[in-house]
Amino acid sequence: MPTTKLPQWVGLAVLAAMAARGTAEVPVMRDAATHEQLALTLRKAQQEDPMKRLPASKGEDPSQNLPKDLLSQSDIICFGGIATLVPKRAILQIPESCTARLKIEPGARIVGWADFFAANRGWITTIEISRVQAEGKEPIAGDTQEMMAKCRNLVVATYQGGPISMLPLKVPPPDKSPEKSPATPTPTPTETNKP
Repeated sequence: MPTTKLPQWVGLAVLAAMAARGTAEVPVMRDAATHEQLALTLRKAQQEDPMKRLPASKGEDPSQNLPKDLLSQSDIICFGGIATLVPKRAILQIPESCTARLKIEPGARIVGWADFFAANRGWITTIEISRVQAEGKEPIAGDTQEMMAKCRNLVVATYQGGPISMLPLKVPPPDKSPEKSPATPTPTPTETNKP
């Protein structure tokens, strides 16, 4: 195999790089941590653990209060061999003609809400509600309530296209003290006795 001679400038470049490397900072080498040092660091971290200072929580564990199954938290709508699950309280109105459709038929295939609604638009009406309305903090608009009163379809509450439970309206407690109008001052007993 024939050898080739490198140009002279390549050799000079290599020498210059080596010289520059020798004048650069040398990396600092440290010893590895010993077992004793690691054990001491762990002991300090465990003593300073902020979670140990927190009081124990009172009450029952919320992770243990989960529903046992999906069916106990859902209503079933079934028609034409297909069925879907909607959350409890999502069905706002059930006309007499639709009561038989709230039971599962033998051999019915479970599908998602979007597919079921697309196949059954003729007898299901949806009402889009806000999150605040679903929480029961705000009532449904009056025109929507009028439409529901006239509707002969099954009415389902939806939020962003999917069925959602609608909690009962939370009515604020009535004030026990009647508000006094500042425009009509009440006379004091000394003012009524003046001649």
